[in-house]
Parts: sequence; C-alpha cells; structure tokens
Amino acid sequence: MLKPAVILSVVFLAQAGLFYGFSRGEAAPSHRAFDSFPSQLGNWKLAQQGVIEDQIKGVLRADDYISRVYEDSSRRVADLFVAYFNSQRSGQSPHSPKNCLPGSGWVWSVSDEISIDIPGRATPIRVNRYIVSKGDAKDVVLYWYQSRDRVVASEYKATAYVVADALRYNRTDTSLVRVTVPVQNNQEEAATANAVEFVKTMFATLRSYLPV
Repeated sequence: MLKPAVILSVVFLAQAGLFYGFSRGEAAPSHRAFDSFPSQLGNWKLAQQGVIEDQIKGVLRADDYISRVYEDSSRRVADLFVAYFNSQRSGQSPHSPKNCLPGSGWVWSVSDEISIDIPGRATPIRVNRYIVSKGDAKDVVLYWYQSRDRVVASEYKATAYVVADALRYNRTDTSLVRVTVPVQNNQEEAATANAVEFVKTMFATLRSYLPV
C-alpha cells in the first residue's frame, strides 16, 4: 500500500504538471468514433447494445463511450465498456471501478493485477482484476487505463503519465477500458479466463480507435 506522503506527492505533481500543461493550451488528438465499433470480434458477436442514462453521462463526462454485451457460440458473455476522454483540462477524468462499483452496492472479494499476452504485442499488458458480488450475482471485472498505446493498471501511475504527456506532448487524452464477465457456479478462474480471452480478441480493434 502506498504511503500517504507518496500519494500526496503524486497529487501535487499532477496538479503542478496539469496547471502548466493547461496554461499552454492543449493539442487534443482525434479518435475514431465508437459508433462504428464492430458488432463482431472474432467469435464474439454483439448481443446487446448498452444504454447509459443521461444522469450517468453527466457524471461521467466522457467525450465518447461504448457499452455493449458480446456473446460467443458457447453462450459465454462479456460486457465491454470504454470511456474516452479527449482532454482532462476541465476536470474530466475516468472514474475508477474501485470507487464506482462499491458505490453501486457491489462488494469486492479480490483486487489484484494480472498479465495478458496480446497477439502481435511484444510484451504482455498488465490490468486490474476485481471480483465483486451483489446479492446472488458475482462478476470478474478487468480494467485499465489506456493512452498513447500505453496500458496502465495503477491509478497513480496513470495520473503520473497524464502529467508527463501534458508537459511533453501538450495532451491529456485517456481512456478507461473495462471488461465484465459473470461468474457461474462460483468458478472465478473460469470467468477470468473468459474475460482474458475476450480482451485478447478485442484489443487490437480497440487500439485502432484510440489516438497514438
């Protein structure tokens, strides 16, 4: 666990870096709109188009988002949610699932990180795994922050990279990527494997929609 002094240092550094970066104006990049995101990803097909309520959109304040449920031929399902932020100049920033899910009544039992080997990528990506339950429902949630082809699990590292990008590239765009898979018969590892397989299948496509 990070010490309070370290957390405060990261916060102060972020504030200073973002203030300096924003004072210069920002070169906000363009991205491909998620409206054209494919309805089929390998063996996974679109099963349901998610709808985000206006109230949630107002809190989220993302510039673009995708919320969909995909299903494969074996009837496995995976919920994909991506929130894209073109700029964090006006306080827009991703909301960590570690804060949002408990606020919605979900209780966590596992919070760790796992590595995923992505086809065509030289090194594995490192993502958060969060296992949560609510009543009789239990889910495996994989999530990470992605910007400039960089995948980051840690919220603190993601903030530090935003500062670095603001100073070096004059941009603060980022995305929160979340994949949720239901746990059946309390088989948490099987659900994790399904989530990992879905991430491997969709990662390259998602990557093509985000700025370099």
